[in-house]
Amino acid sequence: MQPTQTAHPDYFHKVVDCQWACPAHTPVPEYIRLIGQGRYDDAYMVNWVSNVFPGILGRTCDRPCEPACRRGRVEESNGAHPEPVAICRLKRVAADNKTAGIKARMPAIAPRNGKRVACVGAGPASLTVARDLAPLGYEVTVFDAESKAGGFIRSQIPRFRLPESVIDDETGYILDMGVQFRSQESVDSLRTLLQQGYDAVFVGSGAPRGRDLEIPGRREIEGNIHIGIDWLASVSFRHITRIAPRVIVLGGGNTAMDCCRSARRLGGTDVKVIVRSGFDEMKASPWEKEDALHEGIPILNFHVPKTFEHDNGQLTAMTFEIVQAEYDAQGRRSLVPTGEPEVRVPCDVVLIAVGQENAFPWIEDDVGIAFDRWGLPQLTPDTFQSTLPQVFFGGDAAYGPKNIITAVAQGHEAAVSIDRFLHGEDVRQRPAPHTNLMSTKMGIHEWSYNNDVSNDLRFKVPWAKAEVALASIRVEVELGFDAATAFKEASRCLNCDVQTVFNRSTCIECDACVDICPMDSITFTFNGEEDELRKRLKAPAGNLTQALMVSAPLKTGRVMVKDEDVCLHCGLCAERCPTGAWDMQKFRLDTTQAGPQCRDAQTTRHTLEAA
Repeated sequence: MQPTQTAHPDYFHKVVDCQWACPAHTPVPEYIRLIGQGRYDDAYMVNWVSNVFPGILGRTCDRPCEPACRRGRVEESNGAHPEPVAICRLKRVAADNKTAGIKARMPAIAPRNGKRVACVGAGPASLTVARDLAPLGYEVTVFDAESKAGGFIRSQIPRFRLPESVIDDETGYILDMGVQFRSQESVDSLRTLLQQGYDAVFVGSGAPRGRDLEIPGRREIEGNIHIGIDWLASVSFRHITRIAPRVIVLGGGNTAMDCCRSARRLGGTDVKVIVRSGFDEMKASPWEKEDALHEGIPILNFHVPKTFEHDNGQLTAMTFEIVQAEYDAQGRRSLVPTGEPEVRVPCDVVLIAVGQENAFPWIEDDVGIAFDRWGLPQLTPDTFQSTLPQVFFGGDAAYGPKNIITAVAQGHEAAVSIDRFLHGEDVRQRPAPHTNLMSTKMGIHEWSYNNDVSNDLRFKVPWAKAEVALASIRVEVELGFDAATAFKEASRCLNCDVQTVFNRSTCIECDACVDICPMDSITFTFNGEEDELRKRLKAPAGNLTQALMVSAPLKTGRVMVKDEDVCLHCGLCAERCPTGAWDMQKFRLDTTQAGPQCRDAQTTRHTLEAA
């Protein structure tokens, strides 16, 4: 193997598993340490720069960071299922405990630069674009059909999960940056919008159309059957305040979980979720399924809808075929009938939450934007630029339904593209992230971070009492961590951004680091091909998704090989090393956002000189 190029920004970034997994690349260990120190405003701003909506995401994020968390891989004697750090809920701690002074820390607004940008839709992607461009002097106008900003954050996430005050606060920070919000104003024509003199248009209109289910009986009883996302919006805006007792929710995603839990609170006494897949294959986040089951809502699996039954125009039941999953030699799944009798489930209301689709009826066919066969815009990879150069897409409108944090990440990238485009630069040239390494050494055996490894199990977030939570759809279920529990949970973080940095020139190959490493992560051995080398380390390195750190040849001809996968970042190797060949250095990666730093160096220099 060749010596590892640790100077490449991706190497240490991938070691910080949580940040690498986050679509917006939030510096997770950095803000967790700040929470542990009680520096909530600082922790909030670290989040705000990356993910824009810390209070919202601290309650609703899909948490791609948590399955990646190293804590879940290295714990021992912690039951059958070791758990990651509660990264998402710690984010909420920063948001819940920030002070009123947080607004003073928002970026200053530059003088207008003469460029106008329109954002269609006021969801997370559009608001991220507005947040990134407005402080730079762009005149940003956000159009939305609703009276308040937030998009599907406001219309589809129930208030028992996300209080409206949190949405108001975090969308308000953005609108207060001089963004013009044109509420209750739908964009009916892209051509007309372009004719209004906007230099760029960002389309963040989401995936606003829920899929229907065309099976026998569907058209005879339209009044008792609702599309899930439309029904949730009606509940959110209080157009619907009650529901009949017997409710079937069709679908296995997060929208279905929100539907069933909302129905439970609006008077549904017999609420069931029915899906055609197996429980483990449902698209809903594991905790969303757990929350539904916790509230007494059964989930029936491997039931394929066959008919809606009705009597004199009134829905009475649905019938389902029982299936099972079978897999071919390539691992492709098919659902095969078991031959069991069809199941009849009585019901008064059915909520259909089987997926969402994009809809762009307001974009004319001849305006210059090409769409693929699935109705999605054809975009230049990584730039979010459409075939009409001044029009960009992001969020669900770009690649179909995802989640809030993905929409934020795409908003950041689209803002970079718009900024470069409006400065006459190639949007395909993507700016490199900012990285640095800083030693945490304070003494021979002292570090500027807490390197003790906590043995605590993951702490549970307290819930409101069931009789209170289920009595109203506007009572928040999760109560959040208090300061003492947040400190303990933050202490479970392994500080994966504090990297073990090796200096071969001072290594004397004494093997002291090998002896003291609690995870057997370090091996001194002769080089070889990676597949073979991974097998003869002190502890075989089986996780191929994380690279090995391999040094250049040492004095004996051996190399130092470190398995990054299960390292605790405890610093014992650096404390034990008699020559200082090991050091613990804090790595920080910040993605480059719109502004002078995202532009070509020559253009940036000329801009500064002109200023």
